[in-house]
Amino acid sequence: MTAAESAEHWKLIHAERARLLGALEDLSPEQFAQRSLCDGWSVDEVVAHLSAAANTGRWTWIRSIVRSGFDPTKHNARLLSRYRGRSPAETVDNFREAVTATIAPTKDYPAFLGEVVVHSQDIALPLGIELSPDPEAVASVARYFAAKDFAVNSKTLAKGLRLRADDADFDSGSGPMVTGRLLDLVMAMAGRPEALRALNGDGVAELRTRMS
Repeated sequence: MTAAESAEHWKLIHAERARLLGALEDLSPEQFAQRSLCDGWSVDEVVAHLSAAANTGRWTWIRSIVRSGFDPTKHNARLLSRYRGRSPAETVDNFREAVTATIAPTKDYPAFLGEVVVHSQDIALPLGIELSPDPEAVASVARYFAAKDFAVNSKTLAKGLRLRADDADFDSGSGPMVTGRLLDLVMAMAGRPEALRALNGDGVAELRTRMS
C-alpha cells in the first residue's frame, strides 16, 4: 500500500469515526445500555471497543494477546475495559479523543476502516438510527472483506458465492448469487445474520447456514 493510499484510508477512518460520534452525542443512557448487533456487547461496550482499537498499536496488541493466553475474547475485554467510562458520557469522551488517532497494529487499513463501518451499524441498526457511511469507504471494505480474512472470516464466509451489489460497482466471486446493497453485503461478510433479511438470491440460504 502506497503512502497516498494509506493517507486516504486514514481520511476515511477518521470521517467514519466522526460520523458515529455525531450520532452518539444524541443518545440517552438507556440507549447506551441496549444490546448492539455485536454479540454480547451493549452499545456502550462497542463504543469502548472502538476507542481501544483506535489506541492499540502493534506492541500493545501483542502484549495484550499474549497476556490473554491468545484468547481473542479475553484480549478484547482487557482492552475494552480501559476505555469504557464510568458513564456513557465518559465513554463518548474517550471515543471523541480517539477520532483522529492514526494508530493501528498492522497496515491492514481497510480492515480497520471495516471495523468502524461495521460497528457503527452494530450500534445504529438496533437503535433505529439512519447512519449512512461514505460509499467509497463501504466499497474499500467490501473489496478487502471479499479478498482476505482478518478481524472477521469474511473471505471464508463468502467463498463459493457470488456477491453483487445493486447500488455500487461490486461483483465478487462465483457460485450461487447474493445481491443487495453494498453495505448489507459488507455486514453479511462481517457475519451479521441481521443483514441477510435485506439480501436476495440463491446464495442467501447458504450464508445463513454458515452463520448458524
